[in-house]
Amino acid sequence: MKNYTRTTGLMQRGIDFLGSETAILCGAMSWVSERNLVSAISNAGGFGVIACGAMDPDLLDKEIAATRALTDKPFGVNLITMHPQLFDLIEVCEKHGVGHVVLAGGIPPKGSVEAIKGGANPAKVICFAPTLALAKKLLRSGADALVIEGMEAGGHIGPVSTSVLAQEMLPELAEEHLIFVAGGIGRGHAIAGYLEMGAAGVQLGTRFACATESIAHADFKKAFFRASARDAVASIQVDARLPVIPVRALKNKGTEEFTAKQREVAAVLDREEIAMAEAQLQIEHYWAGALRRAVIDGDVENGSLMAGQSVGMLKEEEPVAIIIDKLMAQSEDALTRR
Repeated sequence: MKNYTRTTGLMQRGIDFLGSETAILCGAMSWVSERNLVSAISNAGGFGVIACGAMDPDLLDKEIAATRALTDKPFGVNLITMHPQLFDLIEVCEKHGVGHVVLAGGIPPKGSVEAIKGGANPAKVICFAPTLALAKKLLRSGADALVIEGMEAGGHIGPVSTSVLAQEMLPELAEEHLIFVAGGIGRGHAIAGYLEMGAAGVQLGTRFACATESIAHADFKKAFFRASARDAVASIQVDARLPVIPVRALKNKGTEEFTAKQREVAAVLDREEIAMAEAQLQIEHYWAGALRRAVIDGDVENGSLMAGQSVGMLKEEEPVAIIIDKLMAQSEDALTRR
């Protein structure tokens, strides 16, 4: 990778924290962010993150070991806070000496941050913060860094745009804390802007989903290349009692089926046949299955094509090393011109 002095200088805190050549993280995308893509990103100077998703501890154990066999560079593991075996998964990360654990999906349960940071192989904790109040709470609770992710992102999203979150949170937090910005970032020009605002680095998902090293099905990638920004739509909530986090994905039959799935689960709740926690878990299992159908099987009609609004900038398959180099070059160019 070439020498991008200005960009690297602004990223230095993030680089030191991650141990990578650049402070560019790859968002954890279920079925996509696995050993091949994660190792390729870390080898190319970025910071790959394994998407644990619904994996059990044995599967995660194998995935970390397989990733280690492909790279000697740092990478992280993303764990879902509502996973029923969260503490067992934390033990697997500790066993392998994973240096960074990313907690996503809600407020970390009691004792989880302490378990990650206090074991024989303590790791750094990165959390997602959708609001300033929650960001401050997470930092007080032991988070070493935060990702602020706007609604332009793919997958599970919050209600506020990246640009607004950055304006609200970076001036207040970035001087004393490590804040990474995510959501809607497709080019390095945007990276330059967030770095100038105080971000320690950035996270991109959609930009890497169709990389050459991504195992995503060819038809999945073609759907991304055909899509425009307006094709990546957020799911709707059909029942106020069912607190479903919106998901952004390319509109297809699968997005319509999710609406039907919510109605089905709400009806079961009406009959008091399941508890709320089980209802939410059913929704998460739906997404895991729908995502697998699209990513692995190539069912782009009925599967879930989770994508951020930056999808309109994707036009071709490129190696990870080229993607990272382009992002850094674009950022450097923007900073130089300024």
